Amino acid sequence: MSALPGELPYSSVDPEEALKYAIQHHARERVQIIEGVIEPMTLGWDHEATASHLRCRLNDKVRALGCVMGSGDLDLPGSSNWFVPDVAVVPCALAKGGGALLPGQTLLVVEVTSEDSGDTDRVVKPRRYAEYGAPLYLLIDRRDCACTLFSEPGRLGYTRAVGPLPFGQPIDLPEPFGLSLDTSEF
Repeated sequence: MSALPGELPYSSVDPEEALKYAIQHHARERVQIIEGVIEPMTLGWDHEATASHLRCRLNDKVRALGCVMGSGDLDLPGSSNWFVPDVAVVPCALAKGGGALLPGQTLLVVEVTSEDSGDTDRVVKPRRYAEYGAPLYLLIDRRDCACTLFSEPGRLGYTRAVGPLPFGQPIDLPEPFGLSLDTSEF
């Protein structure tokens, strides 16, 4: 027997699941959930150019590691967050499963700031990515023309940060990457 209108037990609906289901099935635009607020992704070509430069610099190493790079969905279960990073590096085997991954399943997460997302990328995302175990978080801050690499995640945030380093100064990505990243074109 199905429930009649008005008889649905709303207390049995999990708000986190409902919110995340809604954005996954939103047909018109790509969105993410930041601390319970649905935010559309509005990226300009200057933003995309920065992400593209980074992808070019990482491409050979990502392939050698047996990984893939992209901007797929990252779920943060138990919270009202669903992030879409500008770049994430994940093992190929995990990328084949479809659906969202967890931040702890990535090798690297990168956010490139834009006018409307800068504060979120600087404050909320480092805390949440650390809480959910993303081993490396690279913040490319276009407002401040600097990069910061966060590592050693913990429940309260990252315990290590290198930077902010001004654009043009290389930033070293630790193993498994083991490379110095040229930031002059950011």
